[in-house]
Amino acid sequence: MAETPEPEIDETPEDEMKRKFREALDRKRNQSAGADAGGRGGDPSKIHGAHGPAASKRPFRRKSGG
Repeated sequence: MAETPEPEIDETPEDEMKRKFREALDRKRNQSAGADAGGRGGDPSKIHGAHGPAASKRPFRRKSGG
């Protein structure tokens, strides 16, 4: 059978915007997937361990009402 072209559907401005955002997101995901394939590991930052858990975290003390 011959493929029939799908009839063109008029997109509303909202549908067009959603489509553009979806395409941009796909491009971003594909770009970041290529960067991860470099083999350098999961953390590409130059500073490691800068935002780890605090050494001794102060307990929360609620103020009394008086």
